[in-house]
Amino acid sequence: MRKNKLADLPEGADNPLNAAVVSRDKSVVHMATEAVKHKQCKLAFQPVVQANGSHDVAFYEGFIRVLDDTGRVIPAREFMPQVENTPVGRELDCVALELGLQTLMRNASIRLSINMSARSIGYARWSRILERFLRKDPSLGERLILEISENSAMLVPELVIDFMDRLQPRGVAFALDDFGASNFSFRYFREFLFDAAKIDGQFIQGIGDDPDNQALVRALVAVAREFEILVTAESVESKRDAEFLAANGVDCMQGFLFGAPSVTPPWKPGNIPKTGT
Repeated sequence: MRKNKLADLPEGADNPLNAAVVSRDKSVVHMATEAVKHKQCKLAFQPVVQANGSHDVAFYEGFIRVLDDTGRVIPAREFMPQVENTPVGRELDCVALELGLQTLMRNASIRLSINMSARSIGYARWSRILERFLRKDPSLGERLILEISENSAMLVPELVIDFMDRLQPRGVAFALDDFGASNFSFRYFREFLFDAAKIDGQFIQGIGDDPDNQALVRALVAVAREFEILVTAESVESKRDAEFLAANGVDCMQGFLFGAPSVTPPWKPGNIPKTGT
């Protein structure tokens, strides 16, 4: 039997693997902290297109990015897991919201979705930013979509429901992110009243050739339809997958087939993304 070369490594803080992970995480937190401190943050925009017809853009999603000390753009997956439960994670939520609202102020023809979490609702600075922009221009709410993941929504459901009840009359739409990825109870759809749901990408990639995921996605679409929820599929990367999704009731699609996230606004002249049609 082949011996596991890691089996004899010491446990705890003296384990060199643990030390490497701790060092890496500290470095990532420091990088994100410095980016917030020096305003070295941007949004990357990805189009979300209508599933049928000419794949016109329905809205864009804004993803937070930070710049490292060399000016390199760092995607959220490289830092958010390490910072999401830290003070700098809350600050990044504020930065993403403010950049998103500024984008809507400057571009009256677009709709934009921004990720949020339950922790954002209870963070006074985040709430003040949202309120300040909505007071300045109430019409912004009609073009703002706030995305919240299943896991985050279930942490404090009463708080999220109350927040949605207060913001939806002002035009703000809410999307359930990572739909299908956790044990979110369908009964909560009656209480949350989401406007949209985004099916998790793990069920979408390669779906044109995956009968199991095809059955699951059909079921998720059926549930969403019962509650009159618009359905978006993320991580769409092939024309075959897109054709299946359009034929089975998905309203919108998002993925590299239609455009990668870009810090250069794709709605600007000359930057319109090519679709997979």
